[in-house]
Amino acid sequence: MMRIETDVTRLLGIDLPILQAGMSWASSNAELPLAVSRAGGLGVIAAGPMYVEALEQAIDRLRAGTDRPFAVNMPLYRKGADEILDLLEAKRIPVLIASQGGPQKYLDRFRAVGTTCLHVVASETHALKAAEKGVDGLIVVGGEAGGHPPAELVSTLVLVRAVADATEGRVPLVASGGFADGRGLAAALALGAGAANFGTRFIATPEAGVSDAYKRAVIAAGVADTRTVGRGMGMIRAIANPFTDEMEALERAGAPEEARRAVFAAATLRMAAFDGDMTRGKVEAGQSTGLVRALMPAAEVVAEIARGYADCLAAMPRATSCPAADD
Repeated sequence: MMRIETDVTRLLGIDLPILQAGMSWASSNAELPLAVSRAGGLGVIAAGPMYVEALEQAIDRLRAGTDRPFAVNMPLYRKGADEILDLLEAKRIPVLIASQGGPQKYLDRFRAVGTTCLHVVASETHALKAAEKGVDGLIVVGGEAGGHPPAELVSTLVLVRAVADATEGRVPLVASGGFADGRGLAAALALGAGAANFGTRFIATPEAGVSDAYKRAVIAAGVADTRTVGRGMGMIRAIANPFTDEMEALERAGAPEEARRAVFAAATLRMAAFDGDMTRGKVEAGQSTGLVRALMPAAEVVAEIARGYADCLAAMPRATSCPAADD
Protein backbone atom coordinates (compact mmCIF):
# COMPACT_ATOMS: atom_id res chain seq x y z
CA MET A 1 0.00 0.00 0.00
CA MET A 2 1.22 3.49 -0.85
CA ARG A 3 1.81 5.97 1.95
CA ILE A 4 1.64 9.77 1.64
CA GLU A 5 2.56 11.56 4.86
CA THR A 6 1.17 15.01 5.71
CA ASP A 7 0.17 16.86 8.85
CA VAL A 8 -3.38 15.52 8.43
CA THR A 9 -2.32 11.87 8.04
CA ARG A 10 -0.16 12.21 11.15
CA LEU A 11 -3.04 13.83 13.05
CA LEU A 12 -5.55 11.15 12.09
CA GLY A 13 -3.25 8.13 11.98
CA ILE A 14 -4.05 7.23 8.37
CA ASP A 15 -1.82 6.25 5.45
CA LEU A 16 -3.27 8.47 2.74
CA PRO A 17 -4.54 12.08 2.80
CA ILE A 18 -7.88 10.92 1.42
CA LEU A 19 -11.06 11.56 3.40
CA GLN A 20 -14.41 10.18 2.29
CA ALA A 21 -16.92 12.94 2.94
CA GLY A 22 -19.80 12.33 5.29
CA MET A 23 -22.80 12.18 2.94
CA SER A 24 -26.33 11.63 4.20
CA TRP A 25 -27.62 8.23 3.05
CA ALA A 26 -24.54 7.53 0.90
CA SER A 27 -22.31 7.00 3.95
CA SER A 28 -24.99 6.60 6.61
CA ASN A 29 -23.87 3.00 6.89
CA ALA A 30 -20.81 0.95 7.80
CA GLU A 31 -19.99 -0.48 4.38
CA LEU A 32 -18.63 2.62 2.63
CA PRO A 33 -16.54 4.07 5.49
CA LEU A 34 -15.25 0.60 6.36
CA ALA A 35 -13.95 0.06 2.82
CA VAL A 36 -12.27 3.48 2.76
CA SER A 37 -10.62 3.10 6.16
CA ARG A 38 -9.36 -0.37 5.31
CA ALA A 39 -7.82 1.07 2.12
CA GLY A 40 -5.79 3.64 4.07
CA GLY A 41 -8.03 6.70 3.95
CA LEU A 42 -10.50 8.01 6.51
CA GLY A 43 -13.99 6.56 6.20
CA VAL A 44 -16.76 8.74 7.57
CA ILE A 45 -20.23 7.75 8.80
CA ALA A 46 -22.83 10.43 8.06
CA ALA A 47 -24.93 10.63 11.22
CA GLY A 48 -27.32 13.26 9.84
CA PRO A 49 -30.29 11.04 8.93
CA MET A 50 -29.52 8.13 11.26
CA TYR A 51 -31.43 6.96 14.31
CA VAL A 52 -29.35 6.36 17.43
CA GLU A 53 -29.67 2.57 17.22
CA ALA A 54 -28.59 2.43 13.56
CA LEU A 55 -25.64 4.72 14.24
CA GLU A 56 -24.49 2.61 17.17
CA GLN A 57 -24.71 -0.52 15.02
CA ALA A 58 -22.67 1.13 12.25
CA ILE A 59 -19.95 2.18 14.70
CA ASP A 60 -19.81 -1.34 16.15
CA ARG A 61 -19.64 -2.83 12.65
CA LEU A 62 -16.71 -0.56 11.77
CA ARG A 63 -14.85 -1.44 14.94
CA ALA A 64 -15.41 -5.13 14.28
CA GLY A 65 -14.20 -4.79 10.70
CA THR A 66 -11.01 -2.76 11.12
CA ASP A 67 -8.60 -1.35 13.64
CA ARG A 68 -8.00 1.66 11.39
CA PRO A 69 -9.33 5.13 12.30
CA PHE A 70 -12.75 6.28 11.14
CA ALA A 71 -14.91 9.33 11.73
CA VAL A 72 -18.51 10.29 12.33
CA ASN A 73 -19.83 13.44 10.68
CA MET A 74 -22.28 15.22 12.95
CA PRO A 75 -24.43 18.18 11.85
CA LEU A 76 -24.92 19.96 15.15
CA TYR A 77 -28.28 21.44 14.16
CA ARG A 78 -29.99 18.07 13.60
CA LYS A 79 -32.94 16.99 15.70
CA GLY A 80 -31.78 14.94 18.67
CA ALA A 81 -28.21 16.21 18.42
CA ASP A 82 -27.58 15.97 22.16
CA GLU A 83 -28.51 12.29 22.26
CA ILE A 84 -26.27 11.56 19.29
CA LEU A 85 -23.37 13.44 20.87
CA ASP A 86 -23.84 11.46 24.08
CA LEU A 87 -23.60 8.23 22.10
CA LEU A 88 -20.50 9.34 20.20
CA GLU A 89 -18.80 10.37 23.44
CA ALA A 90 -19.66 7.06 25.09
CA LYS A 91 -18.32 5.19 22.06
CA ARG A 92 -15.10 7.22 22.15
CA ILE A 93 -15.04 7.47 18.38
CA PRO A 94 -11.58 8.12 16.89
CA VAL A 95 -12.55 11.24 14.93
CA LEU A 96 -15.52 13.63 15.10
CA ILE A 97 -16.29 15.87 12.14
CA ALA A 98 -18.73 18.57 13.23
CA SER A 99 -20.62 21.00 11.02
CA GLN A 100 -23.27 23.69 11.18
CA GLY A 101 -22.63 24.85 14.72
CA GLY A 102 -19.91 26.08 17.07
CA PRO A 103 -17.07 23.98 18.55
CA GLN A 104 -18.00 25.03 22.08
CA LYS A 105 -20.93 22.59 21.89
CA TYR A 106 -18.71 19.52 21.81
CA LEU A 107 -14.98 20.24 21.91
CA ASP A 108 -14.06 19.87 25.59
CA ARG A 109 -16.03 16.68 26.18
CA PHE A 110 -14.65 14.89 23.12
CA ARG A 111 -11.08 15.98 23.63
CA ALA A 112 -11.37 14.59 27.17
CA VAL A 113 -12.08 11.08 25.82
CA GLY A 114 -9.32 11.23 23.20
CA THR A 115 -11.40 12.00 20.11
CA THR A 116 -9.74 14.09 17.39
CA CYS A 117 -12.06 16.94 16.42
CA LEU A 118 -12.31 18.40 12.93
CA HIS A 119 -14.63 21.31 12.23
CA VAL A 120 -16.21 22.17 8.88
CA VAL A 121 -15.88 25.83 7.81
CA ALA A 122 -16.70 27.82 4.68
CA SER A 123 -15.00 31.17 5.28
CA GLU A 124 -11.85 32.68 6.72
CA THR A 125 -13.84 34.19 9.60
CA HIS A 126 -15.31 30.86 10.68
CA ALA A 127 -11.95 29.16 10.23
CA LEU A 128 -10.22 31.61 12.55
CA LYS A 129 -12.95 31.32 15.19
CA ALA A 130 -12.82 27.53 15.15
CA ALA A 131 -9.00 27.53 15.28
CA GLU A 132 -9.07 29.90 18.24
CA LYS A 133 -11.44 27.54 20.06
CA GLY A 134 -8.81 24.81 19.73
CA VAL A 135 -10.14 22.35 17.16
CA ASP A 136 -7.59 19.82 15.91
CA GLY A 137 -8.20 20.49 12.22
CA LEU A 138 -10.45 22.25 9.73
CA ILE A 139 -12.33 21.00 6.69
CA VAL A 140 -12.57 23.96 4.30
CA VAL A 141 -15.55 23.70 1.95
CA GLY A 142 -15.54 25.60 -1.35
CA GLY A 143 -18.29 26.45 -3.80
CA GLU A 144 -17.81 23.37 -5.99
CA ALA A 145 -19.02 21.09 -3.22
CA GLY A 146 -22.23 19.11 -3.35
CA GLY A 147 -24.80 19.13 -0.60
CA HIS A 148 -24.55 22.50 1.15
CA PRO A 149 -21.82 24.68 -0.39
CA PRO A 150 -21.04 28.12 1.08
CA ALA A 151 -23.56 30.80 0.15
CA GLU A 152 -20.89 32.98 -1.49
CA LEU A 153 -19.76 30.04 -3.70
CA VAL A 154 -16.09 31.02 -3.40
CA SER A 155 -14.13 28.29 -5.16
CA THR A 156 -12.05 25.80 -3.21
CA LEU A 157 -9.01 26.93 -5.21
CA VAL A 158 -9.29 30.40 -3.66
CA LEU A 159 -10.82 29.63 -0.26
CA VAL A 160 -8.28 27.04 0.88
CA ARG A 161 -5.40 29.39 0.05
CA ALA A 162 -7.13 32.22 1.93
CA VAL A 163 -7.76 30.06 5.00
CA ALA A 164 -4.18 28.71 4.90
CA ASP A 165 -2.89 32.28 4.89
CA ALA A 166 -5.30 33.41 7.62
CA THR A 167 -4.50 30.53 9.98
CA GLU A 168 -0.75 30.68 9.24
CA GLY A 169 -0.27 26.93 9.57
CA ARG A 170 -1.61 26.78 13.14
CA VAL A 171 -4.10 24.04 12.33
CA PRO A 172 -4.11 21.26 9.69
CA LEU A 173 -6.50 21.79 6.78
CA VAL A 174 -8.56 19.45 4.62
CA ALA A 175 -9.69 20.87 1.27
CA SER A 176 -13.25 19.99 0.26
CA GLY A 177 -15.18 20.64 -2.93
CA GLY A 178 -14.27 19.66 -6.48
CA PHE A 179 -12.01 16.66 -5.78
CA ALA A 180 -12.44 13.35 -7.57
CA ASP A 181 -9.00 12.05 -8.56
CA GLY A 182 -5.27 12.10 -7.90
CA ARG A 183 -4.73 15.36 -9.74
CA GLY A 184 -7.22 16.95 -7.39
CA LEU A 185 -5.37 15.56 -4.38
CA ALA A 186 -2.11 17.03 -5.69
CA ALA A 187 -3.83 20.37 -6.15
CA ALA A 188 -5.23 20.29 -2.59
CA LEU A 189 -1.79 19.68 -1.10
CA ALA A 190 -0.31 22.42 -3.27
CA LEU A 191 -2.90 24.87 -1.90
CA GLY A 192 -1.70 24.33 1.66
CA ALA A 193 -4.08 21.57 2.76
CA GLY A 194 -2.86 18.30 4.24
CA ALA A 195 -5.62 16.20 2.69
CA ALA A 196 -8.63 16.36 0.38
CA ASN A 197 -12.23 15.45 1.07
CA PHE A 198 -13.84 13.29 -1.62
CA GLY A 199 -17.63 13.16 -1.66
CA THR A 200 -19.32 12.76 -5.03
CA ARG A 201 -16.70 10.27 -6.26
CA PHE A 202 -17.66 7.86 -3.49
CA ILE A 203 -21.36 8.01 -4.39
CA ALA A 204 -20.52 5.97 -7.50
CA THR A 205 -19.43 2.91 -5.51
CA PRO A 206 -21.25 -0.32 -4.68
CA GLU A 207 -20.89 0.46 -0.96
CA ALA A 208 -22.69 3.82 -1.11
CA GLY A 209 -26.12 3.54 0.46
CA VAL A 210 -28.07 5.30 -2.29
CA SER A 211 -30.25 4.09 -5.14
CA ASP A 212 -28.77 2.75 -8.37
CA ALA A 213 -30.57 5.57 -10.19
CA TYR A 214 -28.68 8.12 -8.07
CA LYS A 215 -25.35 6.45 -8.87
CA ARG A 216 -26.15 6.39 -12.60
CA ALA A 217 -27.06 10.09 -12.47
CA VAL A 218 -23.70 10.96 -10.90
CA ILE A 219 -21.83 9.01 -13.58
CA ALA A 220 -23.87 10.52 -16.44
CA ALA A 221 -23.69 14.18 -15.35
CA GLY A 222 -21.15 16.64 -16.74
CA VAL A 223 -19.24 19.33 -14.88
CA ALA A 224 -21.84 21.95 -15.84
CA ASP A 225 -24.86 19.84 -14.93
CA THR A 226 -25.29 20.87 -11.29
CA ARG A 227 -27.35 23.77 -9.99
CA THR A 228 -27.39 25.74 -6.73
CA VAL A 229 -30.93 26.41 -5.53
CA GLY A 230 -32.67 27.37 -2.32
CA ARG A 231 -30.72 30.48 -1.35
CA GLY A 232 -31.71 31.63 2.12
CA MET A 233 -33.26 28.30 3.05
CA GLY A 234 -30.33 25.89 3.20
CA MET A 235 -28.99 26.19 -0.33
CA ILE A 236 -27.92 22.97 -2.03
CA ARG A 237 -25.91 21.98 -5.09
CA ALA A 238 -27.66 19.20 -6.99
CA ILE A 239 -27.75 17.61 -10.41
CA ALA A 240 -30.21 19.44 -12.67
CA ASN A 241 -33.68 17.90 -12.87
CA PRO A 242 -37.30 19.16 -12.96
CA PHE A 243 -37.09 20.11 -9.27
CA THR A 244 -34.05 22.36 -9.77
CA ASP A 245 -35.63 23.75 -12.97
CA GLU A 246 -38.71 24.80 -11.03
CA MET A 247 -36.66 26.32 -8.22
CA GLU A 248 -34.51 28.29 -10.68
CA ALA A 249 -37.63 29.60 -12.43
CA LEU A 250 -39.13 30.75 -9.13
CA GLU A 251 -35.88 32.41 -8.07
CA ARG A 252 -35.47 34.22 -11.41
CA ALA A 253 -39.04 35.45 -11.21
CA GLY A 254 -38.56 36.78 -7.69
CA ALA A 255 -41.35 34.56 -6.35
CA PRO A 256 -42.39 35.08 -2.72
CA GLU A 257 -40.37 33.14 -0.17
CA GLU A 258 -43.42 31.13 0.84
CA ALA A 259 -43.82 29.77 -2.70
CA ARG A 260 -40.13 28.99 -3.06
CA ARG A 261 -39.93 27.35 0.33
CA ALA A 262 -42.92 25.12 -0.42
CA VAL A 263 -41.25 23.71 -3.53
CA PHE A 264 -37.88 23.39 -1.81
CA ALA A 265 -39.32 21.58 1.20
CA ALA A 266 -41.42 19.21 -0.90
CA ALA A 267 -38.28 17.75 -2.47
CA THR A 268 -35.94 15.75 -0.25
CA LEU A 269 -32.59 14.03 -0.53
CA ARG A 270 -34.23 10.82 0.67
CA MET A 271 -36.50 10.83 -2.39
CA ALA A 272 -33.46 10.58 -4.66
CA ALA A 273 -31.14 8.57 -2.45
CA PHE A 274 -33.61 6.06 -1.04
CA ASP A 275 -36.56 6.05 -3.46
CA GLY A 276 -34.62 6.67 -6.68
CA ASP A 277 -36.79 9.65 -7.68
CA MET A 278 -34.54 11.53 -10.10
CA THR A 279 -37.34 13.91 -11.11
CA ARG A 280 -38.53 15.50 -7.87
CA GLY A 281 -35.78 14.46 -5.45
CA LYS A 282 -32.71 16.47 -4.44
CA VAL A 283 -29.92 14.69 -6.33
CA GLU A 284 -27.16 16.36 -4.36
CA ALA A 285 -23.71 16.24 -5.98
CA GLY A 286 -20.69 18.46 -6.50
CA GLN A 287 -19.30 19.82 -9.73
CA SER A 288 -16.80 16.95 -9.67
CA THR A 289 -19.66 14.70 -10.80
CA GLY A 290 -18.40 15.45 -14.32
CA LEU A 291 -15.11 13.73 -13.44
CA VAL A 292 -16.80 10.53 -12.25
CA ARG A 293 -17.06 8.09 -15.12
CA ALA A 294 -17.57 4.62 -13.67
CA LEU A 295 -18.91 2.65 -10.74
CA MET A 296 -15.95 1.28 -8.80
CA PRO A 297 -15.47 -0.38 -5.38
CA ALA A 298 -14.51 2.18 -2.75
CA ALA A 299 -11.13 0.57 -2.01
CA GLU A 300 -10.26 0.78 -5.71
CA VAL A 301 -11.27 4.44 -5.74
CA VAL A 302 -8.82 5.12 -2.90
CA ALA A 303 -6.04 3.23 -4.68
CA GLU A 304 -6.75 5.00 -7.97
CA ILE A 305 -6.59 8.43 -6.31
CA ALA A 306 -3.25 7.55 -4.71
CA ARG A 307 -1.82 6.27 -8.01
CA GLY A 308 -3.10 9.33 -9.82
CA TYR A 309 -1.42 11.57 -7.28
CA ALA A 310 1.92 9.83 -7.79
CA ASP A 311 1.54 10.03 -11.58
CA CYS A 312 0.69 13.72 -11.35
CA LEU A 313 3.79 14.48 -9.30
CA ALA A 314 5.97 12.52 -11.71
CA ALA A 315 4.61 14.51 -14.65
CA MET A 316 5.07 17.94 -13.04
CA PRO A 317 7.76 20.16 -14.58
CA ARG A 318 10.81 20.50 -12.37
CA ALA A 319 12.19 23.93 -11.48
CA THR A 320 15.76 24.55 -12.64
CA SER A 321 18.11 27.42 -11.99
CA CYS A 322 18.76 29.87 -14.82
CA PRO A 323 22.12 31.45 -15.60
CA ALA A 324 22.55 35.05 -14.51
CA ALA A 325 21.49 37.62 -17.09
CA ASP A 326 25.08 38.91 -17.55
CA ASP A 327 26.66 35.43 -17.97
